[in-house]
Amino acid sequence: MAKPVKKKNSAANAAKKDPGPEPGKPFLGRRTGLLIGIVVLGTLLFAIQQVYQKPGVQPEEPKTAAVSKPDIGGPFSLVDHEGRPVTQDFFKGRFMLVYFGYTFCPDVCPTALTEMGSALDILGEDGALVTPVFITVDAERDRPEPLKEYLAFFHPRLVGLTGTPEQVAAAAKAYKVFFAKSAEDEYLMDHTSKIYLMGPDGAYRAHFSHDDDAQVLAAKIREFL
Repeated sequence: MAKPVKKKNSAANAAKKDPGPEPGKPFLGRRTGLLIGIVVLGTLLFAIQQVYQKPGVQPEEPKTAAVSKPDIGGPFSLVDHEGRPVTQDFFKGRFMLVYFGYTFCPDVCPTALTEMGSALDILGEDGALVTPVFITVDAERDRPEPLKEYLAFFHPRLVGLTGTPEQVAAAAKAYKVFFAKSAEDEYLMDHTSKIYLMGPDGAYRAHFSHDDDAQVLAAKIREFL
């Protein structure tokens, strides 16, 4: 007669299949740890936001570099077309339209002086606030008398300035103007061909190239008057 088979305890079997967490292994899984990390990070960001929202505490704005104007202009000591000593102080309180050139110039200088005079005429009564100034780069030949005769062809208010070679060189240096005798012909001078607008305080305001006509000069000058 066969003996009945004893049934094994199901609870004991389950205990054998699921022994529980092994010693040395963390009880929390990766997903739970990631969730806690997100919560901590969110709490930290919220705390930072609350600090910057308090009165008197603002995030520091990025600093931008100041844009400086060109260092053009400065002291000079010359004589005008009447032979009178003139320094930069003579023009204080007035705008200056300054051009460096020479009376023997074949075309560039006459063009620049013509545009300067025409710009002042376009400005009308406002043109009286601006003094046109011609500073020679040819101190040896451009003495006061020939300078006076030359400028009379362009505008009645043009002021011509000359001086010793050293004085002229110092004025040109202050205005960042290059000049030199041409290697091809000693009667020609290579020089910077720019017109500078200086303010009543003697400081640089703007400059114009040889291609700018009287209309361009007048429009730009009017912005500063």
